[in-house]
Amino acid sequence: MIVTGEKLTLQDIIRVAVLREKVQLSPESIQKIEKSRKFVEQVIQKKDIVYGITTGFGKFCNVIISPEDSRTLQLNLIKSHAVGVGEYFHEEIVRAIMLLRINALAKGYSGIRLSILQTLVDMLNEEVTPLVPCQGSLGASGDLVPLAHLVLVMIGEGEAVYKGKVLPGGKAMKMAGINPVTLEAKEGLALINGTQTMSAVGGLALAKAINLSKTADICGALTFEALNGIIDAFDEKVHAVRPHPGQKLCAANIRKLLDGSEFITRQGELKVQDAYVLRCMPQVHGAVKDALSHVKNVIEIEINSATDNPLIFSDDGIVISGGNFHGEPVAINMDYMGIAVSELANISERRIERLVNPNLNEGLPAFLIGNGGLNSGLMISQYTAASLVSENKVLAHPASVDSIPSSANQEDHVSMGTIAARKAMKIVENTQNVLAIELLCATQAIDLRRAKMGRPKKLGKGTQVVYELVRKQVSQIEEDRVLSEDVKTLAKFIDSGQLAKTIEELVGKLM
Repeated sequence: MIVTGEKLTLQDIIRVAVLREKVQLSPESIQKIEKSRKFVEQVIQKKDIVYGITTGFGKFCNVIISPEDSRTLQLNLIKSHAVGVGEYFHEEIVRAIMLLRINALAKGYSGIRLSILQTLVDMLNEEVTPLVPCQGSLGASGDLVPLAHLVLVMIGEGEAVYKGKVLPGGKAMKMAGINPVTLEAKEGLALINGTQTMSAVGGLALAKAINLSKTADICGALTFEALNGIIDAFDEKVHAVRPHPGQKLCAANIRKLLDGSEFITRQGELKVQDAYVLRCMPQVHGAVKDALSHVKNVIEIEINSATDNPLIFSDDGIVISGGNFHGEPVAINMDYMGIAVSELANISERRIERLVNPNLNEGLPAFLIGNGGLNSGLMISQYTAASLVSENKVLAHPASVDSIPSSANQEDHVSMGTIAARKAMKIVENTQNVLAIELLCATQAIDLRRAKMGRPKKLGKGTQVVYELVRKQVSQIEEDRVLSEDVKTLAKFIDSGQLAKTIEELVGKLM
């Protein structure tokens, strides 16, 4: 993949971070990088006072650093800022961070030498993946702490994963045939001052969330059939008079999935109206789709932006200290995404309750099991879903409304964007498990509904395939068994994207 600094997409992050596609810098980027570096060297020669090039950092911005101390300054910056704690980010997230940092530096506003950036490219391509602790970033001055841990390996320190083993950074670099770098003026700051950690976590969480948005429609459609839902509420005319894009898309998705179903009903056949969790799926799922669409727009702007400080405008002959490292756009949108995805779990859990509750499930056995009492069936699966939903409610509290001043109040408002992104990822993971439980319950309900009818009524064009795919993963529950592995299996299947992809190949693109 050619990195230009301009056109990176969410799908590109997946290609490199997850599928491990190799990257290279575009010729245009190389020219911009070299021109920017030449200007930095002119600044150094003239002994101009420029933040981060001839001065210290943060509150030390008024301390002038001599040219002979510039290497020590950059080295000290990386070492002193590598103070992360907690678990290490997954390799895919670190690879995403590396790609986003490469893309930002490829724009040519950072004053870094080409050889330094090429080293980061080589590390990504040779799969030298630094160990980066997940806690420690305030999300303004960028993601200083996690990015410093990434750069430690570039200078031959820290730790990295290489060929499946955790190794000292210098050893991993040597085994991969990559020489560690010596940082010159501005380069340490250019490597760690940016929003790439929060954007990487957020971008990967967003990709998963978009998949979950499609999956929620799929799960909801199958539950709708199991409960003999009234299709009239999904009529195109209803949604044309309240034309939120996501609402219209969800209604269209479910109509596609249910096309030809003999399980669905019309107004007045069995009941007059459905409960909200069935009838209002387009309004709830649709609002989530609209939220994710907005977040995607913000993230794709962010991952193609120059977010360090100061910025080198070599064409204009100036260096400007600004605030593009501040993560507020990402922070607010990660909180927004977390709230939105929580709603997918909230409504799914209520559909699960409706499936297992004999007072609500339209004549199905209590907890979807025969010989109830001796068997508990899917009773406790709803407990697990409720637990995950409750946890999401705690996690959905916004991180972006918090700020703690740092660097002796020089950096007196911060975004907490990386915390927001990490919370959003956890909400996505929890929601994935809730949807897996709904699939487990809905397919079980379909089996029981068919048995009660005494004949194999047809499912919808899409939901029949969903049912068959789920049954290839897990079998019907005839008597109590350990269900944890079933949920894990279905969650992994959802996460792979194969469920949504297969359905899209049959009924057309889901949104």
